[in-house]
Amino acid sequence: MPVVKTYKRKIAIGRFTNETNYGLGLLRDNDLDPLGKQASDILSSDLIRSGRFLVLERPDLAKLINEQQITHRADLVGVDTLILGSVTEFGRTTEGTTGYLCSTKKQRVHAKVSVRLADPETGHAFFSTTGAGEAVTESGEIAGFGSQAEYDATLNDRAIRAAIANAMDSMIANLENRPWRTNILSVEGKNVLIGGGSLQGLKIGDQLAVVEEGKKVRNPQTGFMVTLPGREIARIKVNSFFGTSETDQGSTCSVISGSLDGVPIDKVVVSEITEVNN
Repeated sequence: MPVVKTYKRKIAIGRFTNETNYGLGLLRDNDLDPLGKQASDILSSDLIRSGRFLVLERPDLAKLINEQQITHRADLVGVDTLILGSVTEFGRTTEGTTGYLCSTKKQRVHAKVSVRLADPETGHAFFSTTGAGEAVTESGEIAGFGSQAEYDATLNDRAIRAAIANAMDSMIANLENRPWRTNILSVEGKNVLIGGGSLQGLKIGDQLAVVEEGKKVRNPQTGFMVTLPGREIARIKVNSFFGTSETDQGSTCSVISGSLDGVPIDKVVVSEITEVNN
């Protein structure tokens, strides 16, 4: 079975708000609302656990900038996609029945979230999806014995997690709906060093195309910038890997056709070879 190349896009959750009335009375100035922060943390954790993305922090951007000023380092990385979201519905109910010797109590929480993907350069929101989830717990008592638990606070977390999980599949499919590509880091003699290695699905012997990016022009119909089709100028082969993690791993390659002589490396990208050989 062929290895699938999984270009790990850099993503960040820029904002996740609470658009319901739940918990608003608990808010204080300059604090994130608890429900929105809870949803943001759950989504961030689920995206990290998926292993498909490089998830960068954005809600605490001011804290990160302050820390960089203290350490005299400035290593903030731009992202490919910004995730914006909100909790649009949230409610909880308690149902119960009481008999001569027994009683039951059912607690139910319902949540609905809306998630949008936006281009951080243009602000264009290019995808939107929603997800709904529910969590239920039940307790009972017979002749004075059994559970008489108060409201189960974990239901909030479970309902929001279920709603986000309901929206995740279509969101991830859209995030990954483009060909794998990377960049040339440096050309050292006959060695071409590119970003990405075995942790992104590359293997020794893989052949990749080096493509000169096309000119960017403004489309008068939409007002957006459009990159015209580029041209392949060389092909390279993966010979070895370096680095130890998904953020610093790269591949050492050699040119097998074409040439990179005199080509500015910031004007080219490396991509899969999409043609089919018969």
